[in-house]
Amino acid sequence: MERISAFEMIKIGIGPSSSHTMGPWIASGMFIRRIQQFSPIEEVVNVKAHLYGSLAKTGKGHGTDVALLMGLSGEDYTTIDTNIITEKFEKIQNGNSLNLNANHLIDFSYSRDVIFHKDKSMPQHPNTLVFEATLKSGEVITRNYYSVGGGFVATDEANTINKSAIVTPYPCHQANSILSYCEQLNVTVSDLIVLNEQAWRTKEEITEKALHIWKEIKDCIYRGAHKNGILPGGLQVKRRAAEINNKLLTDVKYSNVDEWIGCIRNSKKDFNAVNKWISCFALAVNEENASFGRIITAPTNGAAGVIPAVLMYAYCFEKDFSEDKIVRFIITAGEIGTLFKKNATISAAMGGCQAEIGVSSAMAAAALAECLGANPGQVLMAAEKIGRAHV
Repeated sequence: MERISAFEMIKIGIGPSSSHTMGPWIASGMFIRRIQQFSPIEEVVNVKAHLYGSLAKTGKGHGTDVALLMGLSGEDYTTIDTNIITEKFEKIQNGNSLNLNANHLIDFSYSRDVIFHKDKSMPQHPNTLVFEATLKSGEVITRNYYSVGGGFVATDEANTINKSAIVTPYPCHQANSILSYCEQLNVTVSDLIVLNEQAWRTKEEITEKALHIWKEIKDCIYRGAHKNGILPGGLQVKRRAAEINNKLLTDVKYSNVDEWIGCIRNSKKDFNAVNKWISCFALAVNEENASFGRIITAPTNGAAGVIPAVLMYAYCFEKDFSEDKIVRFIITAGEIGTLFKKNATISAAMGGCQAEIGVSSAMAAAALAECLGANPGQVLMAAEKIGRAHV
């Protein structure tokens, strides 16, 4: 069975959907590299994108067309200024050209070259995207991609996690493997994960990567908790996180995310107030996700608010929640997510939306239990009980 890094399950993403936005964006970049295997990019005269199944039926609402055009343009969703995405998309949509991979201008018509096959599904997967690139010679390069959930993309031959399919010293494909190794080595769950993660990166790099994710989580929550207005999509849904934040922090001054967190820590800590803060944190992420914001996919965009909300709760309201505990929280959550990815599904298209929220809840419960001193059996029980309650 494939090895999956914890950081494949908790990673930087972009809204509003890991299957319908991130997946197509990644697939577009994969297709660019596919073209370059056979021909210089300058030989391309036209590119078409065919969307099938769920990608066709809900693609415009989820920004699938936006994502694939950004990917074909050579943009990286982990670094792009999200404020300019809509402007860049509209320029391509209303124009007659596309700057392929950011360095080769080709003839392109949105209405002609992005085709939504709403009445047709492909047998391989509900989220299918087919690219065609026509070269000057008349040759056509084509490739099928399947957005299988959580930002993972498969082709007919392979998928994006195969690059990580390497040997770990203590392979954990089921929960009982985690428990067995923890007992055998006399280590905690997060200690075991660190041993396995070193198959991909050094211990120092594990810490650095986890803390970078934590920074993105803080920034995402802060942005979402300070924006008012209506969410995109035409349903006139009002943003609520900022309103909750303002009610909980009346007449408090701060100028950045760390000062804001300091104010939260000094605010009321009764059950009602803390519960409202958790809702605020989750809503802030969800509202950023709904508006093409950069978020943490954990394990999908549809469930992206759960793990950040629980981690921010722990950081603000639990005593001595250090950077070490933040790292342990993130890698534990990620590892629990791999169990679902390998043995069931994290895809709403395959398992329904509860497959996403149930998995994220299990990941968060296990991670919090780990950081509060639970033993390996208790950590796994937390994942099972909370995950089952949400599925």
